[in-house]
Amino acid sequence: MNATIPGGGPRRYAVVGTGSRAQMYVDALLTTHADVGAPVAWCDVNATRMSYYDERVRAANGPDAPLPRRYGPDDFGALLEEVRPDGVIVTSPDWTHDRYVVAALEHGSDVVVEKPLTVDVDKARAIADAARESPAGLVMTFNYRYSPRNSTVKQLILDGAIGDVTSVHFEWVLDTSHGADYFRRWHREKDRSGGLLVHKATHHFDLVNWWLDDVPATVFALGGLRFYGAENAKARGLGDRPVRSRDDAGRAADPFALDLAADDTLRRLYLEAEADDGYVRDQDVFGEGITIEDNLNVLVGYERGASLSYTLNAHSPWEGYRVAFNGTAGRLEIEVVESAHKARDAGDDAERVRRKGTRIVLQRHWEPAVEVPVPDSPHGAHGHGGGDRLLLDDVFRGPGDDPLGRPAGTVDGFRSVAVGLAGNESLATGGPVAVASLGLPLRTDELRPRPASTP
Repeated sequence: MNATIPGGGPRRYAVVGTGSRAQMYVDALLTTHADVGAPVAWCDVNATRMSYYDERVRAANGPDAPLPRRYGPDDFGALLEEVRPDGVIVTSPDWTHDRYVVAALEHGSDVVVEKPLTVDVDKARAIADAARESPAGLVMTFNYRYSPRNSTVKQLILDGAIGDVTSVHFEWVLDTSHGADYFRRWHREKDRSGGLLVHKATHHFDLVNWWLDDVPATVFALGGLRFYGAENAKARGLGDRPVRSRDDAGRAADPFALDLAADDTLRRLYLEAEADDGYVRDQDVFGEGITIEDNLNVLVGYERGASLSYTLNAHSPWEGYRVAFNGTAGRLEIEVVESAHKARDAGDDAERVRRKGTRIVLQRHWEPAVEVPVPDSPHGAHGHGGGDRLLLDDVFRGPGDDPLGRPAGTVDGFRSVAVGLAGNESLATGGPVAVASLGLPLRTDELRPRPASTP
């Protein structure tokens, strides 16, 4: 994806979906990357949210700056014809990704799509067909690859520090703030998000695919809704709860309540925007209608023989991840504490036991363990371990020569979502699933246009 249009000048981007996930891209185009790109159109069902981003345009470019043109979802075809954007940034709800990605590719516009690529196999196949036939590019945004800690792990594996990797154990825990949030919003409905195996774990499966530089072949999954939801609340005797947090008179004392009015961004993008589309952002996490899992275990077999055991818990008292790599020459471990605890009061001293930060330990056979230093990000610790700025450079300026191979392409998007989709099929059937049976492109040559059928 070129950083500028032929003849020079910044590329013109349409942004589809003007919720909170769009802000990283829009702010970059208005500040750090304004020399190579600019937003020229919004596409959203919600006028209030588009107005929020109009204000950011005026704040960056002046009170008289021209504003991006507005379109509704049903007018996306008109957007492509009238605006003719060089690129389309898709940050709409997960279940809508396919309609915009397919249409943009068919129109010849490059696409930047937030994870996950999509939520089910049929939608993924439609995107694959469009990608095969389109001259335009499709870029997935996997920012965790760019954090210095994960890049350090990749470099150690590339250097052969533990020989050939034979198995990986990956544990990700979401705390009762971040984890609970998936059960407040539309993500709680599996047909809209694909569940946490697709929406959240696609990040994690991509990391392992990238670390191993291998293709997932077989998936088996177990899991269920064990903590959130009405039935679990009733079993634990939580009693009656309001349908949404704003109706809870005691929400200040409820660790699972979300006060949209207390956060300026949430207030502007969701609370004040409810009248436009009826979307409720603060549903009770112990309410009815939750169809996703909060505890998941997955086994993945890779083509070259390595295996992955993966666990995800969405109601942990701390947040972060632990990954252990076993190899023919030793073992490599990484522990990342992103949030040490969620306290009910300021006197909680859990930080003394579990501190935020990263620890990487390498132990080769017959040698003492050593702690591997993690370099500081040149862009600070914010934004996925400091990785967001590096990702944005690759997306908007074009990828350079990266020996770690961090820029994610179309095939990477399919490989990561394929593990989650196969996991969902395994949850439904109770058996292992061959990833190839999904019919998705897992190698670059599988993205080439299919030959015309003969009579």
